[in-house]
Amino acid sequence: MSQSLVRAISARKNQLGLGFYSRCSYSHKIHTQEQIIAPNCSNRSFSGFTSFARHGSNLHSYRVSGDLIPSCIVRSRNGFCSVSWKGVLESNQSLDEISIDVSIEKPMVVYKKPIDFTKIDAKLLPTVMIIGRPNVGKSALYNRLIRRREALVYNTPDDHVTRDIREGIAKLGDLRFNVLDSAGIETEVSSGTILGRTTAMTANVLARTQFAVLIIDVRAGLHPLDLEVGKWLRKHAPQIKPIVVMNKSESLGESLAEVGSEALALGFGEPTAISAETGLGMTSLYEVLRPLLEDYMVETLNDRCSQDDVTSGENLSDEVDESKLPLQLAIVGRPNVGKSTLLNALLEEERVLVGPEAGLTRDAVRVQFEYQGRPVYLVDTAGWLERTERDKGPASLSIMQSRKSLMRAHIIALVLDAEEIIKAKCSMTHSEVVIARRAVEEGRGLVVIVNKMDCLRGKQNSEMYKKIKEAVPIEVQTVIPQITGIPVVFISALEGRGRLEVMNQVIDTYKRWCSRLSTGRLNRWLRKVMSRHSWKDSASQPKIKFFTQVKARPPTFVAFLSGKTVLLESDIRFLTRSLKDDFDLGGTPIRILQRAVPRTSSGTSGATGRTPGGRVVPRTTSDKRTVSV
Repeated sequence: MSQSLVRAISARKNQLGLGFYSRCSYSHKIHTQEQIIAPNCSNRSFSGFTSFARHGSNLHSYRVSGDLIPSCIVRSRNGFCSVSWKGVLESNQSLDEISIDVSIEKPMVVYKKPIDFTKIDAKLLPTVMIIGRPNVGKSALYNRLIRRREALVYNTPDDHVTRDIREGIAKLGDLRFNVLDSAGIETEVSSGTILGRTTAMTANVLARTQFAVLIIDVRAGLHPLDLEVGKWLRKHAPQIKPIVVMNKSESLGESLAEVGSEALALGFGEPTAISAETGLGMTSLYEVLRPLLEDYMVETLNDRCSQDDVTSGENLSDEVDESKLPLQLAIVGRPNVGKSTLLNALLEEERVLVGPEAGLTRDAVRVQFEYQGRPVYLVDTAGWLERTERDKGPASLSIMQSRKSLMRAHIIALVLDAEEIIKAKCSMTHSEVVIARRAVEEGRGLVVIVNKMDCLRGKQNSEMYKKIKEAVPIEVQTVIPQITGIPVVFISALEGRGRLEVMNQVIDTYKRWCSRLSTGRLNRWLRKVMSRHSWKDSASQPKIKFFTQVKARPPTFVAFLSGKTVLLESDIRFLTRSLKDDFDLGGTPIRILQRAVPRTSSGTSGATGRTPGGRVVPRTTSDKRTVSV
């Protein structure tokens, strides 16, 4: 009966339109052959209906829930039959001419437990800060959570190893959250000391975090300084109720319960026993953190979804644009040249500890930010020094960590001190030359930054200012002849001058470091450049068959030579210099490899040869040589 009804409606579509009242428990979108109908929402409710659409010769029905508006307009095309309003159409209108605007309420996405933290964007993840008095195992727990040994760990009861805030993504089972490693808190120190500055910086960062983990050393019991840290937390972060963790509990038995009862005096609830070194108790820490982080994520995601300009799928990490690879930038140099000050100037915030003390930075601090839409990972390293037998403990670990950061980076920013240049009357010392040459050997892009130019202001230093700007680029090119066109930037990190110029030079060097040249363009360039080279005679000219680029980052080329010809060092230097001048590849190392193309006998090719008449000559082999028969 339904089929006959459909045929009747199709035959009389110019005279009659029918609308059947129906109700649905859910709402969805109506799709035509070319567009989606009714993308908007409406709160005015009417009875539902069934519409008929004709695609070609077929007739289909669509059922819609009853959220409609009185003025309905749908522009149908390609034979789409519209829906009748209240079941009646005017007799002089066809279904193809009727336009009905159907407005369907968009379903609301509501996040509930459990939350899959692995699919959440890193920018939305909660932040957990690890705090405590010095030498209780904060950095060890940080390394355990991020599953890498990044933070320096060394037993120094009378000193701080960690001085800056380190940030990473914690992976505890299926939990994901931002974790911060902080310096040890001492509340009684004066504000001008290093410990006072680190405590103040910790308080500033703690105000922007959501959760905290307070660590105590179970071997030492509840220390009086732990109680002071608890009071400090209530004062500077009253909105945070920290999770108390008893570290170094792998070797304690019955005394563990005693220390746990003492830890209740902090007033933050039942403590959790763990061992950051061995991984003991990570399951218990997971069970404590899971409900707290889930409640936070449910509230955060639902708040974002309630906004009109945020869609439900925007919160997932799968939507992240990966078209631009992140840039790894490492700031290196000797101690006390202004590396940390430069990092704070680039970020425009007090992110790392700065001061007049030499060797203040110990950990290689890695920070992510965006510049012109490109993600940049900025690494502030400790002062590069040659490792000696006297360098032990944290100093030795800092040197090794700085070398690892240099090898991981794409671009190296070598910072020089303008005051030291004036005193030594030379641009680069031996250690700075070692840094630059190591960067070249590793194939990294290089940018030289001359800091503290604000010290050369005034009429007395005007001549010195001009001489430094003229002499430094020439001397840098002299001591590092492997790379030509090294960019040199003169800045004042303390005043923030030259910050944009530094990043522009870094981005330009990175683009040249990633550049690729087509084989056709290279071979056209080769024919021109070979005519400019002055060989003694034509016989000594290398027979380069063709020239091609095999990889970028850094640009690497292969010269295919005929026979046993070998390019001399002078020829490679000439080709390298010509590539940098003609294709603007300054500041990046260029590698040229050689490959030999074996010569073949005249008139033959491969295993079989052809005579000038075109006859194929087979080849047979003997024990000594290949002969033709």
